[in-house]
Amino acid sequence: MKIAGIIIFTIDLLRTLYAGFIDVTEEKVVDIEELEIIEDNQHMVDWQPYIGIGMMAIGGAILLLGRKKSLAT
Repeated sequence: MKIAGIIIFTIDLLRTLYAGFIDVTEEKVVDIEELEIIEDNQHMVDWQPYIGIGMMAIGGAILLLGRKKSLAT
């Protein structure tokens, strides 16, 4: 469980630091026989930082509360 907590915490820390990214898509503007014009469109994909902070809290809770059960009892 501790490894899962570390992974969740780290991914959401990076997600919070990088608040978004730009996605580029191609769109055909003109398509006449052999003539083809393609335009690149940029779309900003972003998320709210409080979502990443909340997920970091969940990852931290899993990290702190997750315990490995020992095989020797």
